[in-house]
Amino acid sequence: MIDIKRRTRNLHAKYGTSDPFKLAACLNVTVLHLELPQSVKGYCQRLLRRKFIIINAQLEEEEQRFICAHELGHIVLHKGVNHYFVQKETNFVIGKFERQANEFAVKLLAVGERMEHGEQLESFLLRCGVPRDMHAYYL
Repeated sequence: MIDIKRRTRNLHAKYGTSDPFKLAACLNVTVLHLELPQSVKGYCQRLLRRKFIIINAQLEEEEQRFICAHELGHIVLHKGVNHYFVQKETNFVIGKFERQANEFAVKLLAVGERMEHGEQLESFLLRCGVPRDMHAYYL
């Protein structure tokens, strides 16, 4: 079983950041912002031994950050497979790989951050850039 919490902590400790764009650069992953169909938020791809994360340029900056973290999760956890982050309004079933990438993204964005005294978990995760519908992946 994959220990996602440990993977995110190790990345943070090794590179001194939890910023998915900086981590992508450290891991030699090229991040491209392109105009994509509205239903596609982003995807990762390996091509000729190079790794790419493609993010829908039409998304808000905060959402792009989460998508980058999610796709980085696929690259770190699911070597050799290409993945697409599709809006949940489609009929695609969220499988094991998608759940793991969501968990990776949530834990990566929160690693190294501390809850302030009296701060609620929801407020903490929002401050870390975790979308409200992804909060369950923190637990």
